[in-house]
Amino acid sequence: MDQTEIQKKIQELQSLAEKSSVDIQSDLKRLQEKLSEGRVTPQDLWKRVLLARNSDRPTTLEVISHITEQFLELHGDRVFGDDPALVGGVGLMDGRPITFIGHQKGRNMKENIRRNYGWAHPEGYRKALRLAHEAEKFGRPLVTFIDTAGAYPGLAAEERGIGEAIARNLKEFALLKIPVICFILGEGGSGGAIGIAVGNEVFMLENSYYSVISPEGCASILMRDPSKAPEAAAQLKMQPQDLLSFGVIDGIIPEPPGGAHTDHAYTAANIKQQILESLKRLEQKTGEQLARERMTKFLAMGRFVEEEGSKQNFFQRLFGLNKKN
Repeated sequence: MDQTEIQKKIQELQSLAEKSSVDIQSDLKRLQEKLSEGRVTPQDLWKRVLLARNSDRPTTLEVISHITEQFLELHGDRVFGDDPALVGGVGLMDGRPITFIGHQKGRNMKENIRRNYGWAHPEGYRKALRLAHEAEKFGRPLVTFIDTAGAYPGLAAEERGIGEAIARNLKEFALLKIPVICFILGEGGSGGAIGIAVGNEVFMLENSYYSVISPEGCASILMRDPSKAPEAAAQLKMQPQDLLSFGVIDGIIPEPPGGAHTDHAYTAANIKQQILESLKRLEQKTGEQLARERMTKFLAMGRFVEEEGSKQNFFQRLFGLNKKN
């Protein structure tokens, strides 16, 4: 029985439960566990990458619409222009103002062309920094949503300083004296992701990924074979469970059976609950404490211990490559 058939059986049982008084909770639970196991087995991590890229997953603006009563989108970086691939503004969540920033993808070809498939330009990251400083000025918490394969690698982006824009964001976000909470909704690709992911607490949706390079890019460069992308995905340790164990992220947000694209409201409700829990913790700290802890958190990433006598370099050990390869 494949995942589609299991999902259909679950829907049939739920419909039956609504029309009768028969207790079928045990059957529902068993099917949901089976669906979950089929979705995230260690032997098939590539499926999670494909789920992270599903075009029907909730986008930044959709999540914001679910968790806020009102939202005012703000535009422009006050230097060059506005970037539709990276959106932001101020929203009211349970009556309190919060600044939201996030990558925005499209649902179809026309939308994706307008949003540049979520590949943000320098003006997008500078807009994000402008909104972050505005949030700090008015004492508003900052929540960011990450969903991008990376920053836009085109010539125009290079000419306008994409590297400088991301680097400045890393520095300035680390120094913000307000709570910063980050969520990876789908793809968390390289510098394009971390450009708005320097937070006190970072969370990943259950079927998202976070990596310095795409599996395809890694397979092409290090394994010299693009078809080995599924193998690279496993070697990169880009899944939420791995990153949680490394201390790169602080928690995993559960998705509905089948993935976040099957129930946007459920996924958004889980995100909202995590925002409220995180704010309850973070707002007990001073601005100086928040900035210091954020800086310490990110400076500690990437540290590792060399084994004595090892003659292989880090990448050879990580990917099982020998010198002649």
